[in-house]
Amino acid sequence: MSIAGATSDTAQSPGKGPEQAVLTAAEASEAVLAAMPVFPDVSVSADNATGRILRQVVRAERDQPPFDRVTMDGIALVHANFAAGARSFEIQATQAAGDAALTLEPGKCIEIMTGASLPMHADCVIPVERIAIADEVAHIEADYAAKAQQFIHPRGSDYADGAHLLTPGKRITPMDIAIIASCGLTDVAVACDPVIRVISTGNELVPAGDAIEAHQIRLSNGPAILSMLGEHGYASCAHNHLPDDIDVLREQLAIHLNAARVLILSGGVSMGKADHVPAVLEDLGVKVIFHKVSQRPGKPLWFGKGPDDQVVFALPGNPVSALVCCRQYVIPALGKASGRTESTPEFATLAAAISFKPDLTCFQPVRLISNATGQVLAMPVKTNTSGDFAALSASDGYVELPREQTDFDAGTPVFLHRWFAA
Repeated sequence: MSIAGATSDTAQSPGKGPEQAVLTAAEASEAVLAAMPVFPDVSVSADNATGRILRQVVRAERDQPPFDRVTMDGIALVHANFAAGARSFEIQATQAAGDAALTLEPGKCIEIMTGASLPMHADCVIPVERIAIADEVAHIEADYAAKAQQFIHPRGSDYADGAHLLTPGKRITPMDIAIIASCGLTDVAVACDPVIRVISTGNELVPAGDAIEAHQIRLSNGPAILSMLGEHGYASCAHNHLPDDIDVLREQLAIHLNAARVLILSGGVSMGKADHVPAVLEDLGVKVIFHKVSQRPGKPLWFGKGPDDQVVFALPGNPVSALVCCRQYVIPALGKASGRTESTPEFATLAAAISFKPDLTCFQPVRLISNATGQVLAMPVKTNTSGDFAALSASDGYVELPREQTDFDAGTPVFLHRWFAA
């Protein structure tokens, strides 16, 4: 079923019924997220889990540290003996990290190494820098002040056995791999990596490496979208370039719909005679959820669902529009389907005034800087139309300027979307 936004953008063409209402950017985001399926779980080796979305609770295998851990090379002793005035201690033995804990004999000390388990009965560690050893006796500096429990990392002080260290929805980082390994796990449940097909449409497009004529342009959207997907952890992606031929589109898109869970098309979604994508998708049983969003760039955005629950994004062909729409709609949608925990909204402060008069949400590319007070400042990056993808290289993301407002003064807090959010 199509979704119609209750906005003032509804229009009527001569001789036709009313067109579908144009959604706001917020309504489009809601519609996309509501339509997303849930990707299934898969088990992967922990060695290959970085960047994937966790789908299980990772519980502590045991207390951490699992014993009273010594944090300094030196000697372990009973603090009460030191407090009573003793400054020389016979060395009973040496205990290294990985050795079983020894039992300390009365009045003696044990030479100890960083990371070792604290000997039984010991409750104080004196650093090696504050002792001198002669004839198997450790002599502590006369003016050294020691405290009970110093240089001892108590058992279970980081976390207890069974504690929930990682929970579903987190994108796994290298730091998380350390936690997973510490819990004794060799495999972990994550969201499956969905099969994604990126399709560029257009007779004018020529891939890098091929000969190009003066009237043609280089194919850039597909490689850029693949790269953005990869940066966000999606690896099962492939790209295909199709001409503006309705029969070829129908044949090839049918193949892609059969092979993939997610299709991301670029181009062919506007109102021109060669913009066949919406009609072809309809012929193939893909139901439109919305077409057009009251935003700039990217107003012609199209979104629908296939007969087997595939999701289809048809992005505008202009490079800036395609990349903004991919980051604004596709990436959050894939995160939702993967079970990723929703990120906390991020804001920045405009570093320069912006005036935007159209009654549209504006996605303005920005470069991020900071000032001496720690503010994150968003400096607008000028693009010459939606085709100026070269300007995006100088940007860190874009800010969202609401359609209800025209003038935005420097110092205005705005919603920030980084190209590559953590």
